[in-house]
Amino acid sequence: MDDFSAWVGRSELREDIATAAPLAGLAALLDHDGSPPAAVPPLGHWLYFLPDARQSAIGEDGHPRRDDTGLLPPVALPRRMWAGGRVEFLAPIAVGAALTRVTTIEAIRPKRGASGDLLFVTLRHDVAAGGVAAIREEQDLVYRAPAAASAAAAPAAAAVAEPADAIRSLLPDPVLLFRYSALTFNAHRIHYDRGYAQEIEGYAGLVVQGPLIATLLMDHVQRVAPDAVPRRFSFRAEAPLTDGVPFDLCLKWREGGARLWARDAAGRTTMRAEVDL
Repeated sequence: MDDFSAWVGRSELREDIATAAPLAGLAALLDHDGSPPAAVPPLGHWLYFLPDARQSAIGEDGHPRRDDTGLLPPVALPRRMWAGGRVEFLAPIAVGAALTRVTTIEAIRPKRGASGDLLFVTLRHDVAAGGVAAIREEQDLVYRAPAAASAAAAPAAAAVAEPADAIRSLLPDPVLLFRYSALTFNAHRIHYDRGYAQEIEGYAGLVVQGPLIATLLMDHVQRVAPDAVPRRFSFRAEAPLTDGVPFDLCLKWREGGARLWARDAAGRTTMRAEVDL
């Protein structure tokens, strides 16, 4: 694998405004009623600083083509996913606030996995609202080798479900995935192009976005405990969820917060998360 150690420490500054329209779209996506919020809800900052690559710069997978002109290194491994992250909520973000985000490449780590070469890239995002530090976040990206021809053929093995204090079941469909991709300007084809997702990247169907699952887990906490104020949130994807198959959002209270997880129809955990309140 290429050595990208020289890219560690690279950074960029972006600016945005915490407008209300994306938050109204997110509320509709999450099936909420009510008046527009005065502040950006937890994880709502993901609706800002959206990708803005020109159409002519988009690659086959829907992501911007990789070269040495952007922040991220030109990794040859073809498949990319947002594998997890850690978020600290430092201060509220008022709707209408001027936002800045400094993104820095914290680490680049090659690894050999069961399915081939992997490259992990950790980004740090420091978000300020009105000049005040509001979000400190680490985001883990993973680049993977091409999918094996039989990758989508094996069904998930049944698992013993962990006990939970609160469970909410959902059935993801293409409309849900499309609306979230539209909210985040995410053109990755695995979320809307079934032929590409199955034939090129080897998934069983359209893939539910990792940040959407994380957002649904956070929303699950707030449905169960509306007055809870998150201080920290972390999540790690373990397996994909695809459309047309129900999955559960699960919560188990612990001292100072809760454990969260998403599990598929076979009872297998596909994402784990923690929230400190």
